[in-house]
Amino acid sequence: MSNVLFVCSANRLRSPTAEQVFSTWPGVETDSAGLSSGASVLLSSEQVDWADIIFVMEKTHRNKLTRQFRHHLKNKRVICLDIPDDYAFMDPVLIRILENRVARFLTQARRPHDEAPGDPAS
Repeated sequence: MSNVLFVCSANRLRSPTAEQVFSTWPGVETDSAGLSSGASVLLSSEQVDWADIIFVMEKTHRNKLTRQFRHHLKNKRVICLDIPDDYAFMDPVLIRILENRVARFLTQARRPHDEAPGDPAS
């Protein structure tokens, strides 16, 4: 099981979309949070500790994450997706971008519709 954390600024659009999109992938547990003080869910050290891999939407998020949680990031993979704050929650274009940029890092997990009946993973 991989614990995957998605981080943006306010945790209202990009990271909750990513959390929802990948929540149905087998072998993947998802969570999301924001780094801004007014975030819907403010990122906690517990979330960072929980995560195996952390996806941030912008380089500024990676920098802020590193400043605030440096001691919790040992042995954590932090990946910047370079997705600007230009999309609504569950925007089909955002979903496509997320699938294209995140999926390759989740090679152990496959989309639910990729499994065939009788497949050992099902």
